[in-house]
Amino acid sequence: MTEYRIAQSSAEIRQRFWISLWFACLSLVPTLALSHESHYENALARSSDLRLSVYATSRQVEQLATDQDARDRAASAIRRMGISKVFVEVHRSGHVVPNSQLIAVRDWLLQQGIQVVGGIATVPGGDFGVRQEGPLDWFNWQNQKTQQDLQRVVHEAATIFDTFIVDDFFCTGDVSKESQIAKGDRSWGAYRRELLSHLAHSVIVGPAKEANPAITMIVKYPQWYDRFHLFGYDTVTFPKIFDQVWVGTETRGRSTQRFGFVQPYEGFVNFRWLAGIAGHKIGGAWFDHGDCREYDFLDQAYMSVLAGARELVFFNLGDVLEGHPDHEKVVAQFDQLADLAVAVRNQPAQGIPAYKPPNSDPAGDMYLLDFLGMLGVPIVPVHRFPEEAETIFLPAHAAADPQLLSHVRKARDRGTRLIVTTSLLSTAPEANQLASLLGVTQTIRSEPFSAKLMSDSSESGKHEPTDISIDLESPLQIDAQAGDVLCTVDGLQHALLLAAGTSECPTAILNTHTFSQADFERVGEVLLCPRQLGLLELSGQPLDAVRAAFHQPRAAVLKGPSCVSLHLLVGPAAESYVVQNFREQSAEVTLAVPFRKEKPPQFVEVFSGQEIPASDTLGKTNTTLTVSIPARGRVWLRRAKW
Repeated sequence: MTEYRIAQSSAEIRQRFWISLWFACLSLVPTLALSHESHYENALARSSDLRLSVYATSRQVEQLATDQDARDRAASAIRRMGISKVFVEVHRSGHVVPNSQLIAVRDWLLQQGIQVVGGIATVPGGDFGVRQEGPLDWFNWQNQKTQQDLQRVVHEAATIFDTFIVDDFFCTGDVSKESQIAKGDRSWGAYRRELLSHLAHSVIVGPAKEANPAITMIVKYPQWYDRFHLFGYDTVTFPKIFDQVWVGTETRGRSTQRFGFVQPYEGFVNFRWLAGIAGHKIGGAWFDHGDCREYDFLDQAYMSVLAGARELVFFNLGDVLEGHPDHEKVVAQFDQLADLAVAVRNQPAQGIPAYKPPNSDPAGDMYLLDFLGMLGVPIVPVHRFPEEAETIFLPAHAAADPQLLSHVRKARDRGTRLIVTTSLLSTAPEANQLASLLGVTQTIRSEPFSAKLMSDSSESGKHEPTDISIDLESPLQIDAQAGDVLCTVDGLQHALLLAAGTSECPTAILNTHTFSQADFERVGEVLLCPRQLGLLELSGQPLDAVRAAFHQPRAAVLKGPSCVSLHLLVGPAAESYVVQNFREQSAEVTLAVPFRKEKPPQFVEVFSGQEIPASDTLGKTNTTLTVSIPARGRVWLRRAKW
């Protein structure tokens, strides 16, 4: 009897607990709804600072047009996320949405107070267009059927929408007999760029403007910037043909092979570089949920904003409805993102200019800029030679400039600090003259190999091999000097980083090898990083030496582990620093910040409002800020008084 009563009492307790919990949850429903509604209203109010948008694919658009439940769920998700614009796709993979359904969805969204933009994914399917002969699911754009089918759909869509975006499949890798004949003696890259530049007029923009002269036509570039020139994405002609340029910042997870071992810094590089080319035509950033673990989706948002994006497009509506752990983080940190967007608009990120001319080939430096950014080097890509900069990085891309040697001579005369790669010195048309001008006496040749990184041993004071493998571009044997970084293989020492030049004209030679076309072909990759690199394992003296080689006069210096990035929002009327930790562990970093007054400046961490104490440990010219950044977190350090 006693046991029964205890059990009965426990059951009653459990029952009362669940009833209480049920009523507690019911009481929270209005609060949660109010919270989401409050966020939506706040996002609308701040849309001029930062707008959130979503892209609906053609199948999702069709469902919205025919299913009331789908519309209800979409409306709820849109308000929950603070989304105020929807991109409505008219075609994907052969699926064309009927005009009546497009109009119905457009009008429904407008009634909800949501802005509407049309869109198209130019990928084949069914009897629509002609699929290319090649490794990816792209069109054969040389074929007349492809051109006619796309022209018809774009012309019709332009009668429905006043703004229209071409998703990132306006490219081709077709190697069919038809394309080979049309290519003639041109390289595949040159042929494809000329073909798609012509079709951008005749098939896309021209028909759209004919149907709707007031329409705004947008081209969206994908994120694989070092491969654009091979598959038809011309970075000179497209920004002139289209009314706006949008940029893919979809870096996803950096430690998995599914979408390539792409580094988060790539989103910043791609957007910032294309923004320089597009000028006032630059639009928003576009990223997705693919292969995103927790924090990866949020990382994409912050990198996009740091690059200058004032609108973020989430791909796609179905993934937004399904949910992701970072969605609530985006909602919770929306004001932080919007505040940062305003700060970047007023003071764009500064740093070491990395010269990448439009349509330039990276040789063995493919995506190197992304990896340098992950080492804490504040790389900022530029499409014109930065004549006024005090420090300039010249990777292999710079070889595309026929005036490079003249630029370098003038930079040397000014005493500019130059960092060049061995890949540039082995591929530039005037490589020998360039090497001689920079004081490089060894013959530089492209002969990639792997070696073990060496690091200073605190006990012996000598360079000792580590377990870290580094890919080098060229055999570059040296005797160690201060500031050099060494690797070893077969008992020989080779430079990863070599100090050259003079004290008046300092030069550093970076002997890295990231990826080349051969690396892609070896594993069957076409667009994205084919493997991980030991370069990101640098630490201690080698990492400090790399950062020192890129140091700009009167600029902040970062000290801490790798996979921590630094952005300098520094100008005549503003001074702040954004440091992001992409590691799975917390990271303690120090930032040596220069100042010119007697009293060191005071800083505040903007996201938390916490004051950051500074210590004048580096004399009267630098103050040191020390912060601990949680795993996958970030800090924004801003000068408290200006």
